[in-house]
Amino acid sequence: MGDPLDKAVAKAPPTIGSGCTQRFDPDSLSPEDGTEFPDAELLWRRMQPVDEEGPRADDSSNEP
Repeated sequence: MGDPLDKAVAKAPPTIGSGCTQRFDPDSLSPEDGTEFPDAELLWRRMQPVDEEGPRADDSSNEP
């Protein structure tokens, strides 16, 4: 009997590294893999703690 996972439609992209450094190979990723996230930097900045000295880096916008 063959591997039952061979019938799966979705497959993970190739990976590089091992252990804690294992990650998807960026050279093999494409928009079809869902790698586009244009607001990633804005989200990252919003997730950073607010400094007591001043506003967050993205507070120049009027968004709540």
